[in-house]
Amino acid sequence: MTNDDKYTIFKAGSRVIRFKSPYSLEYYSKVKEWDNGYIVVLAKYKHNENLIEEYIDLTPILDDLYIDQDRFLEPIKEVIVKNAGYQENS
Repeated sequence: MTNDDKYTIFKAGSRVIRFKSPYSLEYYSKVKEWDNGYIVVLAKYKHNENLIEEYIDLTPILDDLYIDQDRFLEPIKEVIVKNAGYQENS
């Protein structure tokens, strides 16, 4: 997963899902947990010097896109952050 100016981008296999990001999101730093559609990430926002733990639930997004959750999520074993910019490794 990654983000651009306005969207979070989640890629799995040949599928790419984009959804609106908070306006102040600068980047995602690290995925702390992946639980079958539920993601805990560290994110950097413009209004805060520190990384903030953020929670993303893909299941309602998949429902809105008429994507079969079980079929889409089952093969995903790990989620990583891909950023063009800074990444924290801790």
